[in-house]
Amino acid sequence: MTRQRPVIGVTVSRRSGWRIYPLIAVNVWLAGGCARRWQAGCTADIDGVDGVIIGGGDDISPDLYGGQIVTSARLDPDRDALERGVLLAAFVQSKPVLGICRGSQMLNIALGGTLHQDAYATYQASDHKRTVLPRKTVYPEAGTRFAALSGEGPMKVNALHTQAVNRLGEGLRIAALDQGGMIQAIERVADPFALGVQWHPEHLFYAHRQMGIFRALIAAAAARRADAAQLAGVDASTT
Repeated sequence: MTRQRPVIGVTVSRRSGWRIYPLIAVNVWLAGGCARRWQAGCTADIDGVDGVIIGGGDDISPDLYGGQIVTSARLDPDRDALERGVLLAAFVQSKPVLGICRGSQMLNIALGGTLHQDAYATYQASDHKRTVLPRKTVYPEAGTRFAALSGEGPMKVNALHTQAVNRLGEGLRIAALDQGGMIQAIERVADPFALGVQWHPEHLFYAHRQMGIFRALIAAAAARRADAAQLAGVDASTT
C-alpha cells in the first residue's frame, strides 16, 4: 500500500502568501510532504496535520513581547493570534514545527521570548545584506540538532529581516549565529522538534543543506504520525 505523505500546515501572510506559499509547498513536496495553506481569516485545523511551518512576512506586534510600536511597521494582529495559537496547539500535540524568518521570531515569542526590533542597530558588526541570494554567512552551533542535520561548517544563507531574537523563550537554545553575534537559528532542546531559522530556505531549494531543513521537518512529522497511529492501533501508511 502506498504510504501517504505527511501533511504540513503552512501559515502565510494575507498580503504576500500568494507568492510565498507556492515556494514553501514545493520544498515540502520535494522533502516528502504535502502542504496545506493557512492564513488569518481561515480555520487552522491542527488536528488534521502532522507538522507546522510558520512562514515569513509581516512584523509581529510588539504587544506580544513588550516592545515599542513603530509607525512604519507592517502588522497583522489576526495573523499573530492565529500563529501563536497554532504553535501552542502544536506543542500540546507534540507536532514538529519549522519557523521561517518571522516564524522563527514567533516561535520564540510563543515560548515567552523577546525580539530586537532593530537588530542591525544592536549588532553593528553583523553583515547587513538584504537579498534572496545566499550571500550571508551563518555559523551552526556545535552539538545542536541543527548542526547535526546541516553540518557544523559555515553556511551561506539569504537575509530579508530587520528584527531578530533577543531573549530566548523557554526550552529554546541558540542553533546558529552570524559573525556579529546575532541569533540566526533557534531550536527546542527537547521534543517535539522545533527549529526556527532567520533566513528563507524556501528560496534555496537547490542547496542540499537548505533542503535538509525541510527533510528534517518531514521526517519528524512522519515519526509523529507513526507514533500516534501506533497508540491508536491503526496502520500509519493509511492515515
